[in-house]
Amino acid sequence: MDTADLGLPVNVPSTALFTDQYELTMLQAALKAGTAERHSVFEVFTRRLPHGRRYGVVAGTGRVLDAVENFRFDEGLLRFLREKAVVDEETLDWLAGYGFSGDVWGYPEGEVYFPGSPVMRVEGSFAECVLLETVILSILNHDSAIAAAASRMSSAAGDRPLIEMGARRTHELAAVAASRAAYIGGFSSTSDLAAGFRYNIPTVGTSAHAFTLLHDTERDAFRAQVDSLGAGTTLLVDTYDVTEAVRAAVEVAGPGLGAVRIDSGDLLLVAHRVRQQLDELGARDTKIVVTSDLDEYAIASLAAAPVDAYGVGTQLVTGSGHPTCSMVYKLVARAESAGPEAPLVPVAKKSTGGKTSIGGRKWAARRRDADGVAEAEVIGTGEVPPELADRQLTVPLVRGGEVVAREPLDVVRDRHAAARAGLPLSATQLSRGEPVLPTEYVHLPSGS
Repeated sequence: MDTADLGLPVNVPSTALFTDQYELTMLQAALKAGTAERHSVFEVFTRRLPHGRRYGVVAGTGRVLDAVENFRFDEGLLRFLREKAVVDEETLDWLAGYGFSGDVWGYPEGEVYFPGSPVMRVEGSFAECVLLETVILSILNHDSAIAAAASRMSSAAGDRPLIEMGARRTHELAAVAASRAAYIGGFSSTSDLAAGFRYNIPTVGTSAHAFTLLHDTERDAFRAQVDSLGAGTTLLVDTYDVTEAVRAAVEVAGPGLGAVRIDSGDLLLVAHRVRQQLDELGARDTKIVVTSDLDEYAIASLAAAPVDAYGVGTQLVTGSGHPTCSMVYKLVARAESAGPEAPLVPVAKKSTGGKTSIGGRKWAARRRDADGVAEAEVIGTGEVPPELADRQLTVPLVRGGEVVAREPLDVVRDRHAAARAGLPLSATQLSRGEPVLPTEYVHLPSGS
């Protein structure tokens, strides 16, 4: 059984109010104007990557699909909207029967993206599509930011596993989503049990400093933990004196001690000293786990240290300085009328200050060189050039209101690893730089 099917109390009965009021007031005005049923195409994209980042990571798609399915207005929600006079009765009647019946295309979850990439495309009537803007953006902006930070951290960690430990540093529901996004980005486990239950992510955890402080001596604490969890447990050794703690840990657990955790101090220096001490005590297979406000730069600085795993919290769940991807949801084409055969017309906002957008329903493809390494993100309208026909990036996610692209999280995780591996080597550099792939636009005469 897929534990994601079980759900959790963190799932709300409806996502319909995870939106901004102006989505509903636009709907009301469009219903009155007779334009609400015009076929429309909305696209999600970002105009730029966070400063210094080389690539973005698409994450949250699976949660978007759940949100679209659960976007329903029950009696309680309609009563709230009526009491607050948010919209009129005609609009409330329309909302009472709402269920998305359109199509959604997008980059498969775990794929990388670049400025201008049409990460998601939502098609249907203006009325049904406009309502989804806020919930789609809130999910994609959050999850993609966490996954991008996780990807950088996992790249810096190499083959060493990463543990997500950020639940206490963010909103309790965001913590579950963050664990999921981190797993996509390359983390191997989480400390958050809700994430383990909801998404079947491996969970880990043993003890904190409070457990050591509870006991009369550090040795007593270690003995209690080993008696309960076995010698393969991980003992926290920096509550008092690290050297004394490591000696006591091996004496209590024996040379088969699973791991020690270091949560403070000069991690590079301490890790070397602890490794030497463990080896001298005969605990050569005991692993060293380090925590303590790590980010991708700190992880990279420990590459030469005898560290076996990293635990990351605050910097991960806050996107390592970039908690959003600045994705937007823009109308790029709409029908000339509400008629079923009405042709689409490309539309785009024109403004100064870097907020312009490009009209027309877009396709996206990734051009590769002779060695199979990505060299450009190509985005266009109209017909796809034959040489890029088998390089297209978007896939169907929803058809006629029915979700068609649910997939196990491990598939998404593997996809990201493959997508990142297909980028130029400079993609994994932590130094600030431009996107590793240029975005090329192809505008063909058909336009829409």
